[in-house]
Amino acid sequence: MTPPPARPRRFDLVVFDWDGTLFDSTALIVRAIQGACRDLGEAVPDDARAAYVIGLGLRDALAHAVPGLPDARYPQLVERYRRHYAQHQNDLSLFPGVLEVLQRLRQRNHWLAVATGKSRQGLDEALAAVELRGVFDATRTADETRSKPHPQMLHELMAEFGVAPERTLMIGDTTHDLQLAANAGAQRIAVSYGAHPGEAFAGHGPLFVAESVAALDRWLEANA
Repeated sequence: MTPPPARPRRFDLVVFDWDGTLFDSTALIVRAIQGACRDLGEAVPDDARAAYVIGLGLRDALAHAVPGLPDARYPQLVERYRRHYAQHQNDLSLFPGVLEVLQRLRQRNHWLAVATGKSRQGLDEALAAVELRGVFDATRTADETRSKPHPQMLHELMAEFGVAPERTLMIGDTTHDLQLAANAGAQRIAVSYGAHPGEAFAGHGPLFVAESVAALDRWLEANA
């Protein structure tokens, strides 16, 4: 008789943020936000302010990056952001080593998912561009659930696989990702090579702060 697949050591479901965690898109997002603001003659946020909003839904992100903008002007800002982003979206790439990390997790029989502030269309286009279809067992985007840090994304993913919060691990590069996990009762890891620096995660209870994809891989191999 063939033995059953080995049960993951600690986490059945591993959920990744997308931008800044798997996909090296931080600089593009920052430039697109800044370019949209310039187009509308609004104050241009500095790099740190623009990067801080990564991981939020687009409307929430732009509201933080451009506080005080009248509601009637947000559709224009969104349109200009998307135009700037689309001009360079094919320049994006996975961080080196990410694909190998995902493959090793699959080999150890973890379910893999994505919870992202991107739109469904944007995520599907990115997944197709890097030939990642089939790697993830499920995905959730900000336009089909509540935006981070509301726990709906993780609640839906955990329910889909019947996984308890304590058997779920969220990995992200922003405090929004870690707060999402905390709100859902899940464990969490931060990566400091994306949008938010390592010191930003101090009050959010990460099990580990990975300074590189290689460090993340080593932690997952030993602990997940």
